[in-house]
Amino acid sequence: MCGIVGYIGSRDIISVLLVALERLEYRGYDSCGIAIKKGDQILVKKTAGRLYKLKAILNSFDFSLKKEETIIGIGHTRWATHGKVSDENAHPFLDCEENLAIVHNGIIENFLELKNRLAKIGHKFKSETDTEVIVHLLEEKIKEKKERLEEKDFLKVLLELLKELKGSFALALISKKFDFLCGLKKGSPLLCGVGKKEGMIASDILALVGICKKVYVLEDGEIVFLKKDEAIFYNEEGKRIEKESVKLDLKVKEVSKGRYRHFMRKEIFEQPKVLRLNCEKRLFDNEILLGEGFHFYPDDIKNISNIVIQACGTSYHAGLIGRDYFERIAEIPTTVEIASEFLSRPFLFNNNALMIAISQSGETADTLMALREAKARKIKNLAILNVKRSSMDREADSVVFINAGPEIGVASTKAYTAQIFSLFILALYFAKIKGKLDDEKINNYLENIRKIPEKVEKALLLDRLIKKVAKKYYNASHFVFLGRGINYPSALEGALKLKEISYIHAAGYPAGEMKHGPISVISEETPVISICVKDATYEKMIANIMEAKARGGKIIAIGYENDERLKEIADEVFYIPETIEFLTPIVVAIPLQLFAYHIACLRGCDVDKPRHLAKSVTVL
Repeated sequence: MCGIVGYIGSRDIISVLLVALERLEYRGYDSCGIAIKKGDQILVKKTAGRLYKLKAILNSFDFSLKKEETIIGIGHTRWATHGKVSDENAHPFLDCEENLAIVHNGIIENFLELKNRLAKIGHKFKSETDTEVIVHLLEEKIKEKKERLEEKDFLKVLLELLKELKGSFALALISKKFDFLCGLKKGSPLLCGVGKKEGMIASDILALVGICKKVYVLEDGEIVFLKKDEAIFYNEEGKRIEKESVKLDLKVKEVSKGRYRHFMRKEIFEQPKVLRLNCEKRLFDNEILLGEGFHFYPDDIKNISNIVIQACGTSYHAGLIGRDYFERIAEIPTTVEIASEFLSRPFLFNNNALMIAISQSGETADTLMALREAKARKIKNLAILNVKRSSMDREADSVVFINAGPEIGVASTKAYTAQIFSLFILALYFAKIKGKLDDEKINNYLENIRKIPEKVEKALLLDRLIKKVAKKYYNASHFVFLGRGINYPSALEGALKLKEISYIHAAGYPAGEMKHGPISVISEETPVISICVKDATYEKMIANIMEAKARGGKIIAIGYENDERLKEIADEVFYIPETIEFLTPIVVAIPLQLFAYHIACLRGCDVDKPRHLAKSVTVL
């Protein structure tokens, strides 16, 4: 949620920090700030609101930084948890004597106890946050040392700090005394990147692109002292350790909008490319290749008695579709749980169960906690992820990567369809191992999935029509989305997309439930988006459409090409290419995403950064 960045080097540090923070905007934030070490002082500028406000403040202030000298700085985007949205509560924070500056992601559970203790001995607090407590506690621990503080002493103080703070957090800090950047990790993600005589610390790999060549992932309890020429790592016992780096392959163009107005639009139109890439990586002749992260043996799969899928938000909707795949293709009983709800119930698993955790970021707090609970109880677990080297990647027994590339728009688009693709081929793989499908049926399914990128490309041609239709309905106060069978989750996802970026209330229902309550919300002019493809539910969907129409609802139907019947009964029709029933959710997703996008644009909403939302929810 919050974003942490830090830089040491000779570049224009203000530009570096601002660009890095811009790349973290997608995580959601309500305030921002930077701190720069200049000579014997630390300069802090921060504000409530978006980065453009911080830029205006920085443009009117002369830091008088010399070129070529080594500059150290930290930056932050805050998502309010402790304390209201205000300039005072924005990061970074200084200690009483302004010798230290800190930025923080996570929650300090014992902050109130620490704050009261520190206030009694004279520390003055300027904010309501838990973060400010950290810098004052660090200041107090340094005072207690009394002797001249050397690097080794500073390390000891930080180790004491790690032990005393309760909660899940990541920190970056600078000190007037030391010419290095410091990072600490306990529960929240933190990375360290190294370039040519420069380096960065960040909570997200996107912030490092264009500067760092190598990346190190900090584990819990680890501390890094990042100097201009090297990164020095210590474990929670204070012992210096060697860490293995990974090459940073991301290019700047992959994390920029390019010719597109919004990241969301770019990512919608990247879906054919993503699906083609997955076909190339995962399908070889008639074989399914699940990639280097998949470590289960055939006997592991043969012994699976049931599957429990854990996910949140859009990933949960993908999981609902996955349930159909595992039950109908692989014949494995499957349940799907919202991770935050699952954690509050008894953990009733048998020894042959498999937990599947789905998360774009690999850091979703509730899903990660569910995965850890499964591991603690020795339940087989598998993660379906987009981000490599994330917490779930490192902790899951097995991983299947969806290969969607960076997804920066808060509303998930290409990751969603890539998750569905991955769940489908995983179900096929399980079915083959368990002997539930013969080669002919598997080959037929693979032939159809290989055609999906082309069908998605064709669905994207609806863009102009969808924009035209959106102009008729963007002022509506409420939308209803209907689907049946495998496309009931599509209705849920369509409603979520619309409400999260346009701020219009929308609800998705199984169409068969209409008569049990939801039909009462349909009145004159209510837009009803109905997913009505020619599958086993088609006739029942037609009947539901007629019921909604009889109540005055405006019917916007999604159906297969050349379905004249839909044209007769619907006010608007988005025709998509026909595919097999199992794969319709991938193609149906395209008009749903485009419709939400155009409605939001017409309403003047911030499509990439909708209010109150974060891309990656990393706190419980």
